[in-house]
Amino acid sequence: MNAGARFLRANWSWLGAGLLLTFASSFGQTFFISLMGGQYRTELGLSHGQFGGLYMAATLLSALTLIYAGGIADRVGARKLGALTMIGLAGACLFMAQVANAAMLFVAIYLLRFLGQGMMTHLEVTAIARWFAATRGRALAVASWGHPIGEGFLPATVAFMLVMMDWRSVWMAMAAVLLLVLLPVYVLTLRAERQPQGTETAPELLTGLRGKHWTRPEVLRHSLFWWLIPVLMGSPLIGTAVLFHQAHIAEIKGWTLAQLTAGFPVYAAMSIMSSLAFGVLVDRFTACRVLPLYLVPMGIGIVTLGVFDGPWVALVALGAIGMTAGAGMATVGAMWAELYGTRHLGSIRALSVAAMVFSSALGPGLTGILIDVGVGFERQCVFMGLYCLAMSPVIIWLMRREDART
Repeated sequence: MNAGARFLRANWSWLGAGLLLTFASSFGQTFFISLMGGQYRTELGLSHGQFGGLYMAATLLSALTLIYAGGIADRVGARKLGALTMIGLAGACLFMAQVANAAMLFVAIYLLRFLGQGMMTHLEVTAIARWFAATRGRALAVASWGHPIGEGFLPATVAFMLVMMDWRSVWMAMAAVLLLVLLPVYVLTLRAERQPQGTETAPELLTGLRGKHWTRPEVLRHSLFWWLIPVLMGSPLIGTAVLFHQAHIAEIKGWTLAQLTAGFPVYAAMSIMSSLAFGVLVDRFTACRVLPLYLVPMGIGIVTLGVFDGPWVALVALGAIGMTAGAGMATVGAMWAELYGTRHLGSIRALSVAAMVFSSALGPGLTGILIDVGVGFERQCVFMGLYCLAMSPVIIWLMRREDART
């Protein structure tokens, strides 16, 4: 049995629990909610701008809530908190099935974004980063597979379901999946918290910069944190914008929606492969040294989307976005543990997750406004791609500056 198989066999319970959390987060992710965007708008009489603005406002509120709620992951065990979050997310799905006006839609999207995209992902990365030490990168990579599995499997599933039922019934079915399938499997899989292995250091002694555990107020006074936030906001802002405007992209490129969605399995496959590759790199070189490579694939893919028109571009662009998504899953969570220690990791990560949720809210809104005022999405793609590529030397400079200070 090779080392990878031994690692999976020895840690399947914790890795499986993390994967279930990331898969469950799909019900609060943009790619899933937007699958039925046309139905919401038609039934509730909303324009594109009204729906986009409502979605952005609900997501921003969820980001603000996460700043205060994220610290719960430092005080409540992952088994209990994960189960409670799944139950809450199922309730949000049921509420979404009952919306009758724009105000109810706002509340439903807020709950889905906060509990799904926010808390589910936050809990998974915080728990895995705390449970694993020497193999943290690989563990984060494997646990993150729930994201590409959801993105590769759920769009086609929902499209098939919509042939037989209305969108409200789809949301009710998703609530049933959470309560009757994912929740019991999660509770049975995660029977106990894990102590980090591959190190003689206890979890409370896994320190960060300057050999200490940073508190959230200390992190907020640390300039490196604020320099890193714009870097980390690039991927969710750009990726969400592309997914939110997928129908518009197909229209301006002259593609069928089927030609565009053919890129999602490529996205999922590249995300999984990238997470594994970056997980190995993180364990070998540390997350802080690997981070400069994080946005490079997305930069290349988004520039390609802006410049070329053939249907093959959908495969390249979505595959490249998937590579960066996978890299981020293995790298970003480990980076915070390396920089600031693990004792207050939940409250510290809540700040960064809130920033990334905030950026995912800005993406659809800002790009939509620019489209309305005449700045085409293809031109925007070129600038967004160049931004990603420019972040690589910025990250190198930041890490070297911090090394010089310590």
